Amino acid sequence: MIKSMTGFGRGESTNGIHNFSLEIKTVNHRYNDIVLKIPKHLNYLEEKIKKRIKNSINRGRVEVYINLEYISKSSIDVKVDMLLAKAYKTGVETIKKQLDIKDEVKLAHILSFPEIITTERKEMDEDITWDCLKTALDMALEKVINMRKEEGNILKKDMESQIVKIEKMMGEIEIRSPLVVEEYKEKLKNRIEELLDEDYNLDEERLNNEIAFFADRSDINEEIVRVNSHIRQFIKTLEEIEPVGRKLDFIIQEMNREVNTIGSKANDLVIGNYVIDIKSELEKIREQAQNVE
Repeated sequence: MIKSMTGFGRGESTNGIHNFSLEIKTVNHRYNDIVLKIPKHLNYLEEKIKKRIKNSINRGRVEVYINLEYISKSSIDVKVDMLLAKAYKTGVETIKKQLDIKDEVKLAHILSFPEIITTERKEMDEDITWDCLKTALDMALEKVINMRKEEGNILKKDMESQIVKIEKMMGEIEIRSPLVVEEYKEKLKNRIEELLDEDYNLDEERLNNEIAFFADRSDINEEIVRVNSHIRQFIKTLEEIEPVGRKLDFIIQEMNREVNTIGSKANDLVIGNYVIDIKSELEKIREQAQNVE
């Protein structure tokens, strides 16, 4: 199934301790480039997150934004540094005594000094944290994949429509190709007769040699066969289940190369016009294929 590289998804999950909200945005990229924006204390989960994303997304730039809120008081540790508090109190009393200050030392004075009371997150079980995050991640991934499939289906229909146009034009080129030599033969013969006297006997052998040389030089049958083969392969590739973006891009390059050769060898205005139109359609397909996973 054709998938686009553009998508967006959001997921949420809570387990009574953590509340994860997660967003995934995917855009075009030549490779699989995953960028994570996560709280620093969750960096240990980075490889697990990337691995799970790679199982679902094979190509494109993937931007992941993870927000975590702790919803349980038990997730916070409050620590009191009593030795530091006593040291501050001793210091204040020393200042009072030496400066003969009568004010009373109150708790608020001690608490105003830094590092007396500190808070920090408790070390949570990695499996509990990961299970909650994974639920939000899978929810967002599912929405991203669905969006990529929907857009991929639209891209597929457009490319099928354009490849049908190319196939029809190649059919016209195939019909036109043998007529080019006949027209060249007639034009050459008429031109020679115009330039020579009526009494001059035309050397049919030399004329036939010239026509044979032209026919060989302008023969595009092999290129037509290859382009038609590429067209069938392109249509078949659109039905494959695996990611096909790079394969489609390669087929388009090969088709473009063969069509260029047809244009340079045919030496015919009608075929040249078809070549221009085919290259225009190929460029449209190329732009769309660049957004295919």
